[in-house]
Amino acid sequence: MGISLKEASALLRKIAKLRILVIGDVMLDRYVWGDATRISPEAPVPVIDVDRETWTAGGAGNVGLNIAALGARCTVVGYYGNDEAGRKLHATLASHHIRSVTTPGAGQTIVKTRVMVQHQQLCRIDRESPPAAYQFNPDIATKLFKKEIAAADAVILSDYAKGILTEELVERVSGLARAAGKFVALDPKPRRPLKFRDLDLITPNKRESLQLAGIELPPHTPFPAADVCARLHEIYRTRHLVITMGEDGMLLSERGRISKRIPTAAREVFDVSGAGDTSLAALVLALAAGAKLETAAHFANAAAGVVVGKLGTATVTPAELRSYVAHES
Repeated sequence: MGISLKEASALLRKIAKLRILVIGDVMLDRYVWGDATRISPEAPVPVIDVDRETWTAGGAGNVGLNIAALGARCTVVGYYGNDEAGRKLHATLASHHIRSVTTPGAGQTIVKTRVMVQHQQLCRIDRESPPAAYQFNPDIATKLFKKEIAAADAVILSDYAKGILTEELVERVSGLARAAGKFVALDPKPRRPLKFRDLDLITPNKRESLQLAGIELPPHTPFPAADVCARLHEIYRTRHLVITMGEDGMLLSERGRISKRIPTAAREVFDVSGAGDTSLAALVLALAAGAKLETAAHFANAAAGVVVGKLGTATVTPAELRSYVAHES
């Protein structure tokens, strides 16, 4: 049994009063839409006749878009350059009433370009600078973030391993947030390991949870859920752990023990781009609104169920979420 329409509606009313601060790797998601009806004479590759181009905020920016779409106020902090992509990213966030703050840096705005042919992704082209170009001295974090943290109900650290979130910055921001009594969540990317402890929530996927736990599995080995949860709590001492399991839904853990397994809510999976951002945003919003972990997970599961039925990086509105929950009830 998932979340009821009454519970979802009550949470959405509380969420509308929240303010969330997102800090992390922001990027521009660019889409090139077209059709392919012939093969190039130069190489055995399709020729794309471009019909249009669209763009939206990705990475930590997409977390912000999902927060705003669900009705809360949001400030997104991350690096974007003084270039065309940076201007588009800033304008995109502003058009959704999201305040954006750029951090010091010397790189280009991160851009992920997806070439779409007949609603299928043909390839992705990434433009970004080395991680050092996006890092900055964590000693200035207090000046940058103290007022923002004080004004927020929760802080989300959105890591895409691009360089913004260093161990020192995570420690500084989480320390400021704890001192202010704020909820702190991290979506980690263990391919660039960060040391952290005592956060309120982390949301790795299945593969990331194994990497964080330092567990290597032979092929076709069942996922050792209990061992992973115990190990992650031992290392990181996180209050809540939610492992997103793809088609297997979500695994919830508190104090190192499995508390619940929640099956996926998706009716039809069309595109998983950004679904993790949707889950993270909805989880944090529900928990910050006072929901228990299981209720928050059902809320996030429903939100992700809406988004994966859309094409491209997408968000979910309160009306869409209520309609989805009503249909499932």
